[in-house]
Amino acid sequence: MKRPGRSPASLWRDPRFVRCWAGSAISQFGDRVSEVAVPLVAVGVLHASAGQVAWLTALAWAPNLLATLLGVWVDQRPGKRRLLIATDVVRAAVLLTVPVAYLCGTLTLGQLYVVTLAVGFAGVLAGCAWSPFFTRLVPSSAYVEANSRFGAARSASFVAGPALGGGLVQVLTAPVAVVADAVSFLASALLLRGVGLDAPPPVAQHAPGKGSLLRGAREGLAFVLREPVLRAGLACATTLNFFTLLTGTGLVVLFADRILQLPPGIIGLTLGVGATGSLVGALTAPWLARRIGSGHCVVIGAVLFPAPFAAAALADGPVWARVGVLGGAQFLIGLGVMLFDVNLNSLQTAVTPDALRARVTGAYSTVNYGIRPLGAVIGGVLAETVGLRTTFVIAGVGGALSVLWLLPSSIPRIRTAAELLVDA
Repeated sequence: MKRPGRSPASLWRDPRFVRCWAGSAISQFGDRVSEVAVPLVAVGVLHASAGQVAWLTALAWAPNLLATLLGVWVDQRPGKRRLLIATDVVRAAVLLTVPVAYLCGTLTLGQLYVVTLAVGFAGVLAGCAWSPFFTRLVPSSAYVEANSRFGAARSASFVAGPALGGGLVQVLTAPVAVVADAVSFLASALLLRGVGLDAPPPVAQHAPGKGSLLRGAREGLAFVLREPVLRAGLACATTLNFFTLLTGTGLVVLFADRILQLPPGIIGLTLGVGATGSLVGALTAPWLARRIGSGHCVVIGAVLFPAPFAAAALADGPVWARVGVLGGAQFLIGLGVMLFDVNLNSLQTAVTPDALRARVTGAYSTVNYGIRPLGAVIGGVLAETVGLRTTFVIAGVGGALSVLWLLPSSIPRIRTAAELLVDA
């Protein structure tokens, strides 16, 4: 059964929603610090090449290749909140090894790779657990509004987080700045402890059964492939992720550092100011969806998200021009991401039965996010062979072509997620 509908405004009066939102917001800010600090550890402390920086991005997303099986495993366990707390604690502990090793003089690129892989693995588990937990936390009538509010917190982190990260790197050094991300995960775990809410065990008709990981994985993937909205959305998102990960967060930082020759503080500030686009997108996504339809927002976002990467390649001239072009491109990228994600996530949530959510999330992530390591590695190869500017152009043009998956599907004609709702 779906939870009874409530006014979206009442989400702020629900203490469980507020605690979850706050925990997510805090950990998102910590992540933004690491997204600046970790590549700068590799580049500035360990003198990594473009290819080695690209491998950091690849390893961060590589655990998604196991997401289908992990989703089945998560579906077999009713304690989704406890799993979310555990993954927060594990990520905090792993990240703290970076500053410790640095202060002891033993930090290596190999350790940075292991830390990145472990944090990514815990993140995949958390993502699989979050999907069924979200539907217990939020009524179906407020999916778009709730996604918008979580998206707004994520977007705000992209605004202030990189500037904070760049500042911490300049003051504390990059390895020590990683502590901020570890602390944010611990804060998230503490807030989730106070949320007395969890997903029930799956109903018999959809329960995967103990020991049936492969069968459950096939069920999740089969549902994604036969459901029209999920299938078209997956094809589009996978194409987007491949091309946009040609640049990856690490190569954007490398581009700003070595090609545009910007100092760490200015890099963080530029990425933060540019990221106001994602905050604008998250806050306006529900409003725009009500006026032109969620499907049209998805289509617009599919083009607006990747295309500015090509524009960023044009950054040149005096410092103000380099900062302006890079920041402007990041603004449009963030705006496109939120229009795409907020609306597509709501449509996907509406068409997925409750008892299949973790398996569907796992299957979706295996393909959608599993392509990212390949994109990151190829991006590193392209950066070292044809240069960073050309790589950015390929990312922008190729990513924009992902819209071709959506146009013949039913997605552009969908007005609201409510018209797609299925019974649990």
